[in-house]
Amino acid sequence: MTNKEKTLASLMQAMIKYDGGDVRRIQHFVKVHDFARMIAISEDMNDEELFVLEAAAILHDVGIHVSEEQYGNCNGKHQEELGPAEAMKVLAKVEGFNEEQKERICWLIAHHHTYTDVTSQDHRILLEADFLVNSFEDEVSTEGIASFRENVFRSPSAIKMLNEMWNVE
Repeated sequence: MTNKEKTLASLMQAMIKYDGGDVRRIQHFVKVHDFARMIAISEDMNDEELFVLEAAAILHDVGIHVSEEQYGNCNGKHQEELGPAEAMKVLAKVEGFNEEQKERICWLIAHHHTYTDVTSQDHRILLEADFLVNSFEDEVSTEGIASFRENVFRSPSAIKMLNEMWNVE
């Protein structure tokens, strides 16, 4: 096992503790992480970007609980606003991330519900992985799935997964 794999395992454990008692949300970020990793590997993402993407996928919804406390809901924009500060609290408990990596992780968290002006592969894959999970968890309609695929998905492997998951073309 590499140091990066150990660091990600420690981050996963720290996030499970952070979300302790909220099994639904723990299950969600584990699934998003797995889809993000699978897409990134299929798209030949380099190891450094993959490491940061995996960490961001684990932490992407870290702002939900504080959003519910402050605003009474878990609106995506509130998650983007509050998530980076919460992510830094979790990252502070895990060794293995440098400042540049932490900044990028927080940037991705601050944009994981922003579907316009997506110019980077890591941002795109995080959106795609999150939707692959949300399409099932939120029971998105066939029309909604097709619309999101057309407007957001760009990674060939993510498009293939979505089409095969939902048996759509």
